[in-house]
This record gives sequence, C-alpha cells and structure tokens, in this order.
Amino acid sequence: MSKTMNKDKLQALANELAKDLKTPQDLSDLSAQRTKMTVEAALNAEMDYFLDEEEGNSRNGYNRKQLKGDHGQFELNTPRDRQSKFEPQLVKKRQTQITGMDDQIMALYAKGMSTRDIVDTFEEMYGVDISPAWSLR
Repeated sequence: MSKTMNKDKLQALANELAKDLKTPQDLSDLSAQRTKMTVEAALNAEMDYFLDEEEGNSRNGYNRKQLKGDHGQFELNTPRDRQSKFEPQLVKKRQTQITGMDDQIMALYAKGMSTRDIVDTFEEMYGVDISPAWSLR
C-alpha cells in the first residue's frame, strides 16, 4: 500500500469522524475509543501469534481491566488462554496506564510505514516484541 493511499484513507476517515465532533469532550472520547480499539486489536494479534507457537493451548475469553491513557480512562478487554501462559507485551499484566501510544500509532500509519517498520519502532520505543500480524487487521 502506498503512502498516498494510507494518507488518503486516513484523511477520509478523519473527515467522516469529524462530522460528529461538537465539543472537546467528543474529541477526547473519540481518541479514547481509537486507543481502545487499536490496543485490543494488537493484543488479539499477540495472542494469535502466541497460540501459533503454543501446542495444546487455546483462547479462553477475555479479562477486563481499566486503563488510563492520554484521553481518560477506558475498559480494555485483554485476551486470555486456557493454560494462563500468555504474557502480553504491549500492555503487560497489572499495567494500568498507557500514554502517548495512540498518537504514535496513527503517525506511523500516516507515514505509510510497513508492518515490519512499525514493529521495529514499537520495539525501539517501548521495548516490546510484537508480531507483525497485529497491524491494520
């Protein structure tokens, strides 16, 4: 996918979402939802990658946790496995705060970075090793 295509898609999405924004709180709520959706997608991709490597184990629903971000607090659904061996890297167990990540994720997409480049950047910025399969599912 080219840089122009990524930027055009993001711009079209931003234009659509902007139609419903009336107050600063609306913008904050949208940012929190975007962070929640992105982090949950990444955690699910981490779980998929983990289960590909783990024989005899499978998904076992979700745990809920409250997470505080740049735009307030939100509930996050974190996947769990039957053998309780999954150790998420993006949002670790017992972690309660995540800041700055949502803007950085969007900036990487807007720049047209490849999945591998995004994974490398996350490793550099956060010290996490995630599967390239998580992005833009």
